[in-house]
Amino acid sequence: MNSALLIIFTTAVLALLLGLRARKGRDMNLEQWSVGGRSFGTVFVFLLMAGEIYTTFSFLGASGSAYGKGASTYYTLAYQLLAYTISYWLLPAIWRYAQRERLLSQPQFFVHKYDSPALGILVALVGVLALVPYLMLQMKGLGLIVSLASYGAISSTTAVWIGSAIVTAYVIASGVRGAAWNAVVKDVAILAVVVFLGIYLPVHYYGSLSAMFSAIDNAKPGYLTFPEKGQSVIWFQSTVLLTSIGFFMWPHTFSSVYTAKSARIFRRNAAILPIYSILLLFVFFVGFAAILRVPGLSGSDIDLALLKLSIQTFDPWFIGIIGAAGLLTALVPGAMILTTASTILANDVYRAGFRQQASDTTVKRLASFMVPVVALVAITLTLNGGTTIVSLLLMGYNFVTQLFPAILCSFAQRNPINKYGAFCGISAGAVTVAAITLSKSSVGGFFPFLPQMLQDLNAGMLALLLNIVVAAIVSLLTKRAGNGVSTNVSREGGT
Repeated sequence: MNSALLIIFTTAVLALLLGLRARKGRDMNLEQWSVGGRSFGTVFVFLLMAGEIYTTFSFLGASGSAYGKGASTYYTLAYQLLAYTISYWLLPAIWRYAQRERLLSQPQFFVHKYDSPALGILVALVGVLALVPYLMLQMKGLGLIVSLASYGAISSTTAVWIGSAIVTAYVIASGVRGAAWNAVVKDVAILAVVVFLGIYLPVHYYGSLSAMFSAIDNAKPGYLTFPEKGQSVIWFQSTVLLTSIGFFMWPHTFSSVYTAKSARIFRRNAAILPIYSILLLFVFFVGFAAILRVPGLSGSDIDLALLKLSIQTFDPWFIGIIGAAGLLTALVPGAMILTTASTILANDVYRAGFRQQASDTTVKRLASFMVPVVALVAITLTLNGGTTIVSLLLMGYNFVTQLFPAILCSFAQRNPINKYGAFCGISAGAVTVAAITLSKSSVGGFFPFLPQMLQDLNAGMLALLLNIVVAAIVSLLTKRAGNGVSTNVSREGGT
């Protein structure tokens, strides 16, 4: 066993033990398992939400995007900063409502706000459809990291199976607490690694950051600027808008709001998280450094840029440390996703749709059973897909963003959309996303007669606009037809 593999293996074992120990002294009922008993303080809530910054996407996908696509990669940093600004007002309002109604999942929020179990089931299905590619992203990244960092001693497929078994075991045992405990170790490790790599590699190979960018611009003129077509400035702007409003719409991120013991926590986090996310710049620097030093990567192989440059630079023991940090970036969000998806399937599909009288004990048992089922589905899709990490992330974002209009409107004094409008709007948006994804098309592909600026819009914006229009029209028609005045007027009176 080489030194790199030994370090990675040791880290995996420690993650498993820490995840299992997280349940100690706790009665793992449904509320404890899914939302940590609503008792998490500032640190744990911060780390669960910061887990969305430093996943395998940021470790491999962001560096790979910088390597393969240049300037467009900066959307990652821009949307997170905007998302945290939005969270300052949005998350405390969500928390207060969830605390009063004792909610366990995102679909329950819609059920209570809109008095519509059918809407809850729809949101559950949309959420799970979005979470599967996000879980695939973590597994794909995990396989790449372990395989390369172990110098091929462990294949990508084997790494995916082993990593999935570890996270499945401690999720079944400890639920969201297992993710929270491992998040502490993960963030310390990943921050140390990315800051070091982001400073050392450009200086080592180019002398300085400015010299690195000059060298790239000389070798590839215009690579560091937005192209006139495709991922242009309008693509950047629409993608930033889409992903910023979708950031907290992910079911596992939304549910992490429920774990807090105070609404003030979210306003503290909104002040700190933007500073924390700026450290993503160091990941970009690694990707840029690899452009001239690891040439020839294309397609999904661009996600290997960080690891390949590191392997040709450092000794095996340090590659083991990089691999161990990368492993944790997959396990922590993977645990959150598995916990949330399983809770949704058991609580918001099975109980809400088929057996409303089911007890919390029964739902908890079913949720635990669903953990390996969801993991197995994601493994199967991961091992049979070749999509890049960035593409997987954007696919999921296009789904979850369809929930934002209905959530935002639910906090209005008089909600402009009712349950029929919300249902039809989300359905229209989700179907549009599915059609765009399956056809591998774009706005320009659907509407080639549009000006180039509009053709470059992120395709998810098309789905979101259709969602809003359908929701407004259906709400207006159903109210006029006397199908009932909207029952979803917020009891909060706004955010």
